[in-house]
Amino acid sequence: MPNDLKSLAVLLLLLCNTCSSLKAQSYSHPRDLYPDTWVGTDGLNRRLPSAKDVGPPKQNRTVGIFYFLTFERSHVGPYDNSKILAANPGATSNPNDRIWGPLYSPHYWAEPLFGYYLTDDDWVLRKHAQMLVEAGVDLVIFDNSNSVTYDRYRDELLKVWEQMRREGDPTPQIAFFCPFGNPDNLGTKTISSLYTSLYSRGLYSDLWFHWDGKPLIIADKSYADPVSVQALLQPTPGYIPAVLLLSHTLGQSVDAEHPFREIGGTFPTWNTSGAGLNLSLYRGGPNGKLVDEQEFPNVRDNSVELLKPTKTLPPGKYYLEASGTIGHVGWWGYETNDNAGAYFDRKPINGQRIVVISYESTKKPTLFDIPPHVATSHQTAELAQSMQGFFTFRTPIGPYNTRNPQPGQWAWLQIHPQAVQTDPNGKAEEITVGVAQNYNANVNSTAPMSFPGAFGRSYHDGREDIDTNATDWGYNFQEQWNRAIQASPPFVFVTGWNEWTASIFDKWAGFTAPPAIFVDEFDKEFSRDIEPMSGGFGDDYYYQLVNNIRRYKGVHQIDPVRSKHIDMQGSFSQWASVAPEFRDFVGDTIHRNSAGTGIAGPYINTTGRNDIVAAKVSYDTKNIYFYVRTSATLSPRTDHNWMILYLNTDSDSRTGWLGYDYAVDQSVRANTTSLDKNVGNGYRWSESHFVPYKVKGNELEICIPRADLGMTRHLSTIDFKWADNCYAKGDWTDFTLNGDAAPDGRFSYRAIFSH
Repeated sequence: MPNDLKSLAVLLLLLCNTCSSLKAQSYSHPRDLYPDTWVGTDGLNRRLPSAKDVGPPKQNRTVGIFYFLTFERSHVGPYDNSKILAANPGATSNPNDRIWGPLYSPHYWAEPLFGYYLTDDDWVLRKHAQMLVEAGVDLVIFDNSNSVTYDRYRDELLKVWEQMRREGDPTPQIAFFCPFGNPDNLGTKTISSLYTSLYSRGLYSDLWFHWDGKPLIIADKSYADPVSVQALLQPTPGYIPAVLLLSHTLGQSVDAEHPFREIGGTFPTWNTSGAGLNLSLYRGGPNGKLVDEQEFPNVRDNSVELLKPTKTLPPGKYYLEASGTIGHVGWWGYETNDNAGAYFDRKPINGQRIVVISYESTKKPTLFDIPPHVATSHQTAELAQSMQGFFTFRTPIGPYNTRNPQPGQWAWLQIHPQAVQTDPNGKAEEITVGVAQNYNANVNSTAPMSFPGAFGRSYHDGREDIDTNATDWGYNFQEQWNRAIQASPPFVFVTGWNEWTASIFDKWAGFTAPPAIFVDEFDKEFSRDIEPMSGGFGDDYYYQLVNNIRRYKGVHQIDPVRSKHIDMQGSFSQWASVAPEFRDFVGDTIHRNSAGTGIAGPYINTTGRNDIVAAKVSYDTKNIYFYVRTSATLSPRTDHNWMILYLNTDSDSRTGWLGYDYAVDQSVRANTTSLDKNVGNGYRWSESHFVPYKVKGNELEICIPRADLGMTRHLSTIDFKWADNCYAKGDWTDFTLNGDAAPDGRFSYRAIFSH
């Protein structure tokens, strides 16, 4: 259904029931993984702060991050500016050079660590949720500022994140950023589309982020006023009914996204009486199995008629057919230049019929339309009132140098020092933090990132830092965080995550090439993305994000490990009373097989094997004991890179491989496994001792003599990580890309011993 007509769906919803009666979906309560207690050091040797450094968790602190759903399939590319410029340093002088590809085509500023992925890559969507939760991000804010809502990609993300929550994993929540202003009714179109396709249907309600007691939407409330809504409900060219002729049929194929109870359409009779038709539903297509059929002998003009099967039907492909006409009757739909699932006498024709589906999850009709001329002024007012009462509105503002924003306005990006945005009552509420800004002091306004004078990643103290590797240190990002933490309003809006692409222009907003125009992203320096890149600064901006969120929000204390002897001949039930429990995400061993954009990909990763979910540590005067549990029975010990335990025994990230001084389980025998000491700080290990271990089902325990670790007297802390099938290159990417690491990436658990 076209986006500018989706809001019409709400009219029938309002007539059926108010959306406040929608029943929220139930989920298992996500486990708290306490990722703020994990320790780590980034590639620039910056250590993550602890509770001792920044204090305990602070109340009323929320972090949202801009998130992009724009990575779609393409027949060309990927065009990567970093690679193009490395091979052709002077290429920006000519945007029409064929090395850039066609004008207006999207370009990556660099290659993401996860490749040139698509937004429907479930493996990546899970990784994003994990990384953002582990960083302390509370919600993602989808960029719909250009009025495109990316429904299919959005729903794929929400489906994946909903499944994670059902498995017991935490995920960020969601909110939406709508257009700046309402030219051509784009703001109304956007909010109506979001309301109709998601909120009014109660879909994924556990993921909605609430602010002041209602779902947050960054949109001006005027977008939902009756005048704007009425303007949106004007007839659209191509919106016409098809006439149902005697002894002929009209049909439409449809994909049902969820289990449903009713299906039908909107049928005009041109105000004739005694009109009727039959509706039949087939599984798969017009030649599929008949599911149900029903006669409708008295159809009112433009009424919605719903076939009601005897039981709820599962998601899938269906074919709805109208036949057996009595009197003058038709089926509302659209004229199109190609086939959009419409049929005449079971043969595909150009066009689309409008289908009404009542999903089981919402208990009311959705995915439907009614003719614009049917919408009364009362219904328009009712729709506007419903939207206005549903959300907490905050007005989006665009300029990066607004010093005195109006109450109730929220910015998404500003130059330093960022202004504190206030709520409608004038109380401090929100501040932005950006990695870089496409702003140019020469024109005192927004400008292309590719033009000299943009505020890049190394911009700080009023100038661009030209020191070697200045880009890697995130000086701009840090200056902005320092300002935000000094102000400490309840909400920090970070820009941003996964903004990899920008289109190439020869003209934009009064700017003319050369150089080639890239507005929001250009290259490693002039880009504002935090998601780890392949090469370059890698994951350093990610851990800078983690570091500063901890400074803003505070950190939980790490509970100490208390002494308990573990009998290696005894049962695993001994571990039940051992605390604390160190937790990991469930379900993060899914395999990847996804296309990339253009000629990139396919991206295939089948390294996920043993799904680590929890770990524990205990000790006595002679030994330290390590325990790990997986979600299912452990694979055979003979598997490659099987269940390795990495230990940092000196709390020094500069010694050992990524700080790890020992690795356990690299050479596994029937009842003993190797304890190997690191050699030369690379991925090289020297077999030093063999220690006892035991495995049964999904549980594994290891006993390491304290003497083997040189810890016979003083026992303070050990940082540790479990990893299964992670090793690939012997660098930091191993724990992000492959197998299952607990915890992920550069994080480690810290065991603090009570004496």
